[in-house]
Amino acid sequence: MTTQKCGRRFRHRWVARQIDSRTVEGTNKEQIAKWAEDYGEESDFFKVRVRGMFPSMSARQFISETDVSAAYGRALRPEQYQYAPKILTVDPAWEGDDEFVIGLRQGLSFRVLHTMAKNDNDLVAAQVIARYEDEEGADAVFVDAGFGTGIVSAGKSMGRDWTLVWFAGNSMDAGCLNKRAEMWRDARDWLKSGGAIPDDPVLRDELQAPEIVPRLDGKIQIESKKEMKARGVPSPNRADALILSFAYPVTRRDPLDALRNHSERREYDPYA
Repeated sequence: MTTQKCGRRFRHRWVARQIDSRTVEGTNKEQIAKWAEDYGEESDFFKVRVRGMFPSMSARQFISETDVSAAYGRALRPEQYQYAPKILTVDPAWEGDDEFVIGLRQGLSFRVLHTMAKNDNDLVAAQVIARYEDEEGADAVFVDAGFGTGIVSAGKSMGRDWTLVWFAGNSMDAGCLNKRAEMWRDARDWLKSGGAIPDDPVLRDELQAPEIVPRLDGKIQIESKKEMKARGVPSPNRADALILSFAYPVTRRDPLDALRNHSERREYDPYA
């Protein structure tokens, strides 16, 4: 079994600890001080050999460790994001070992609201989504179309108006190969502009996992989930929950429209 599979594919079997060589006995503190002076504490050399961290960026890594670390656990004041529309996102599980993830982005703030194992019952999944839509007062709900068509259909039967997002669909930007590349590009820029993500190691690692696929035409292309799994990297479901929030422009709903839509919704009754 390769180290890559142990560290990524089977990460759920491990209890992770990050150990900084400067804080433990038996290490050469004098040599560490020289490395800090020669390379800098933020260098990949120092991160790997001393701080027990992954390097900042491989040659093909799309989102840097530096940008993710800056956003990780960043504290925001309410006025920095509460003015913005609430976008609920859903990334259904693809295979048995994947997560079903519901996320919420409001301006510079992103949260993972719910995770669960793969569930083939679209009606149950739709009920969970509807509950969070109502609790959060979401202005839009975006669902990954890969395995989400049945969920959106179930939501429609409950009076919900959710939007399917096709990752392989056309990009609104000629510089991106498809919708997937466009959304990942926008998420990267959001992180750079002050976006905040929770203290979630899984989300942190997933945001740094996808690599760029080189192209002669210069368009941005991000490797697919299938390609990631082929090299032993788990499906980035939590990261995609954030990515989905950049699918389309969203404006805040008029309170009267929201109330009217709520009155038209129907709850699913499995015994009806």
